[in-house]
Amino acid sequence: MPEEPEIAALVLAAGQARRFGADKRLALLEVEGRIEPLIVWALRSWVEVFERVAVVLRPGDEAVRGVLSETFADRLRFIECPRADEGMGTSLAAGVAATAEATGWVVGLADMPWVPRAAIAGVRDALTAGAVLAAACRADRRGHPVGFAAPYRAELLGLTGDVGARLLLRRDAEHVVGVAIDDTGIFADVDTPQDLFSRSE
Repeated sequence: MPEEPEIAALVLAAGQARRFGADKRLALLEVEGRIEPLIVWALRSWVEVFERVAVVLRPGDEAVRGVLSETFADRLRFIECPRADEGMGTSLAAGVAATAEATGWVVGLADMPWVPRAAIAGVRDALTAGAVLAAACRADRRGHPVGFAAPYRAELLGLTGDVGARLLLRRDAEHVVGVAIDDTGIFADVDTPQDLFSRSE
């Protein structure tokens, strides 16, 4: 008997990191005395919530793929986005296309290593409970991850460029179920080397 479609976990990791000056995904980050690559920290909470996580990469990302495979074994599924240079929207569309059978998508970013497990699980649970859109939030400010149910499949597949799904969330803001998370990790990303040493809102 075939398995029922499930909510998919999508982590976008195909950016160019122009502001960082190097491949930030492999930059070393120390958390609670433990040093690991940024992308490893970013994915740890995801694999605690989902049995399998889809990671969207750029062509030629063998180094990143190798680090992740060594750390997480078969818990990850790699999706290559040939047009990753076009931006986050194109990467998200590629991820949705590769998991098109899903009933919804929880979407996160590989440069956000401090997103707590509760935020990921909360957005997933909101979709499971019937939300068509969901997002982690704190004090009425939307953060990450964000979630989309199946009715948004066609629009997600049509995304291009670097806008991502922000326009959908803004346009249909009244349908977004907020998942209250009292942790600034839902906002904190790494754009520059200095960001590795400070969490900022």
